[in-house]
Parts: sequence; structure tokens; C-alpha cells
Amino acid sequence: MLDLDTTFSALSDPTRRAILGRLALGEQTVMELAQPFDMSQPAISKHLRVLESAGLIARRVEGAKRPCRLAKGGVDAIDQWLAMLRKALAGNYDRLDALLADMKPSKGRRKR
Repeated sequence: MLDLDTTFSALSDPTRRAILGRLALGEQTVMELAQPFDMSQPAISKHLRVLESAGLIARRVEGAKRPCRLAKGGVDAIDQWLAMLRKALAGNYDRLDALLADMKPSKGRRKR
């Protein structure tokens, strides 16, 4: 399993989140990823190294290019962690619903 601290640290930067958003649309080269940002190619490459170290992206060598893509393992690790939280939250809501149902006056009782 990936280190979620490293993963969420990588996600804390808005540029890196924007890069992941672009990669959600498909594989892109470093130069394609750098286009919308007002920063140098080396700065984008640094962001990509952080994302790669966190297991969120993967790169492959294609001649002189190194296209990037989302890494299934990193995204799956986040999804599993969030699924655990969603399950806990659903349980909390179920308990609240049961408590509120118990507090609701029945039709046979009069309110005093």
C-alpha cells in the first residue's frame, strides 16, 4: 500500500492537482502538461517527480519524450481510504436516523 501521507502531501499543491486533472483526460507529455502554467519546464518536471514519488502518475520512455499518465495504484489507494470514510459516515447517519425515529412521537401519544 502506498504512503497516504506522501500522497496527500503531493495533492496539497494546486498545480499538482491541476496536472492530475489534465492527466484524467489522457496521457500527455511534459511539454503538453506545461502549456497552461506560467512556469518553466523544469518546475513542471519537479511537480511530476513529486506526483510520481507519491505513486499518482507513471511515465514511460518514448524516444526523447516521457509521456505521463495516471497510476492506477495511487488512485486506488486514495479511493480505498475514502471508501472507509464513506462507510463510517453512512453508519453515523444510520445511527442518527434511528435515534431521530425513536424520538419522534408515535401517533397514539399526545404531546403535553
